[in-house]
Amino acid sequence: MAETNPRRLKGHKATATCCIASRHTPGLLLTTAEDGCVCWFDMRCKDVVHTMEVANEPLSSICFKSGNENVIYVSSGKEVKSFDVHLANELKPLETYDYNKEEINQIACNHKSSFLAAADDGGDVKINFMHLHYRVESFLRRKMNSVSGGLDSKLVMWDFSKGRPHKIVDFALHDNNGGNTGQCFNPAFIHAIAVPDIDMLDKSGKICTVARGDGVVDVIDIESELAVIKSKTSTGSQRGSQNRSKNKSRTPDAENSEQNGRKRLHLDYTLGGHTAAVSCVAFSLFGGRGKFIVSGGNDKSVKVWDWSRYLDTEQTTSSTNVLPFNINLTKKVNWLCTTPTESENLVITDDRLRKSFHLNLEVLLDVNVKFAEVITDTVAAWPANDL
Repeated sequence: MAETNPRRLKGHKATATCCIASRHTPGLLLTTAEDGCVCWFDMRCKDVVHTMEVANEPLSSICFKSGNENVIYVSSGKEVKSFDVHLANELKPLETYDYNKEEINQIACNHKSSFLAAADDGGDVKINFMHLHYRVESFLRRKMNSVSGGLDSKLVMWDFSKGRPHKIVDFALHDNNGGNTGQCFNPAFIHAIAVPDIDMLDKSGKICTVARGDGVVDVIDIESELAVIKSKTSTGSQRGSQNRSKNKSRTPDAENSEQNGRKRLHLDYTLGGHTAAVSCVAFSLFGGRGKFIVSGGNDKSVKVWDWSRYLDTEQTTSSTNVLPFNINLTKKVNWLCTTPTESENLVITDDRLRKSFHLNLEVLLDVNVKFAEVITDTVAAWPANDL
């Protein structure tokens, strides 16, 4: 149950927009907000440890450099800036990337720290090559994959070495998989996506979770999807032009259904899920890493999904087993992240004052879980940007 007197994390002076937790330093938390600042929180301390002014405009996203958490990347407007945390008192960034033409919504760094992706309001995803000493030819000889989603309700699996998509999944099309659909009046806009950390892949495989505007959290097997595409490409080349002419006559729904490969998981309101748009989603770093999917939404709730159990029972388990815990809030959720600590390991940002709750999920999840909401120092709340 939630504590009646929640803990408060004070630091920002405007709505918090994003948060990340350190993988290597348990309890270390970084947040961004519309006040243009990055705040460092040590969960062992009462209040903010350090504040760095990055810009005179709202910050939209933040991420660590994979393998080196001393370097962070922060997006503001159309730019992405990198900073060394040991030089946090110096406002000069290490690097500035200004390739996007529209305001950036989210940034992500791959596990080898070789690429930095920035998705913007114009629908573009810019890939920044972090190590310029590599030869361009070496890039072109191998496939480089990324996944993006947008307000066009499409999830795109990219081979950005060629600048073209492997596959496009259109959630606006009618679902022919027999799965449960979301609210009929809310478009299936993609508000956030998440992939497991590299050390989770042995258990989860190459999957992607999608936070949809119709209240559904989808789990898609990327490897299976691409394997189906590869198989169809090989078969199509053997059949020749006659087969290609038949493909042209197929309807979009039929094409979408046929190329799904392994059946996708739909975590929706029939299983106790969200009743409004899902704004963010993340894999758990606590307990069994990647065992749970945590989602937050505009329905002022956070859902903890035991998606691994959903897979093991082939979707025959009850909603109680699939959704072991539900957290009701007073404001819609802007962003969330999980931490690898045994306590205070779920952090939430919303539109109002910051507060933290203590949850004991030992019976349900075999791990003690707490979560904290990152709030502002002021009582007034500003509407958050769509992330």
